[in-house]
Amino acid sequence: MIEDEVNVASMIRTCIESDGYTCHVAHDGHQGLLAFQTHQPDVIVLDLRMPGMDGLEVCTRIRQAKAPKDPYILMLTAKADEMDRIIGFSTGVDDYLAKPFSPRELLVRIRALLRREMRQQEAECDRIQTPHFLIDIAKREVWMTWDEGQPQSATLSAVEFDLLVTLAKSTGRVWSRTQLLDQVWGTDYFGDERIVDSYIKRIRKKLSLETNRPQFIRTVSGVGYSFNDTPDAA
Repeated sequence: MIEDEVNVASMIRTCIESDGYTCHVAHDGHQGLLAFQTHQPDVIVLDLRMPGMDGLEVCTRIRQAKAPKDPYILMLTAKADEMDRIIGFSTGVDDYLAKPFSPRELLVRIRALLRREMRQQEAECDRIQTPHFLIDIAKREVWMTWDEGQPQSATLSAVEFDLLVTLAKSTGRVWSRTQLLDQVWGTDYFGDERIVDSYIKRIRKKLSLETNRPQFIRTVSGVGYSFNDTPDAA
């Protein structure tokens, strides 16, 4: 939270922490930017009217920062003027709350922002993105991009797709045949474990398309297989 009025900041912090969240407080824009870099919060409650660097400038700098996390920003202002909202949203504000406000409404808005983040994370979990591949798990589609060209689709069988997803979800991890059988075929499968080799061969053929393409599924001698895709693979 970035709020220059100490009493207001104390009230908001008590409200937020009573709901189980961790809240760090800064009392001006410069302190707020330092706190943002240090703590990488999920949500920033930001006052619009502050001496020196105001909330709009702070918001702009946060959005321009090359930080690991791009937080949601809830802007507080003493004015309920439409122009304030327009300016705030144009600089990257996600939500807006006019003073005076009730602590309950503030918490409701913070929870709503965090639910939005959870939905985004769930959506991202439905996709696996690597330098050359986009695997849409929900749609069961695989798209490949070579040399900044147009994406090409790969048609995989149900088992081939499940096997590729298992490998690609844990890039670099080495899976044994037994582990892959358990993940894809199920623990009640008692057939020949070499069936994994046959499916890996099929997937490699469909992903490479051309003989000069790299093999993204790597064989680890005596152990099993791993998926590796690097930006410089061509």
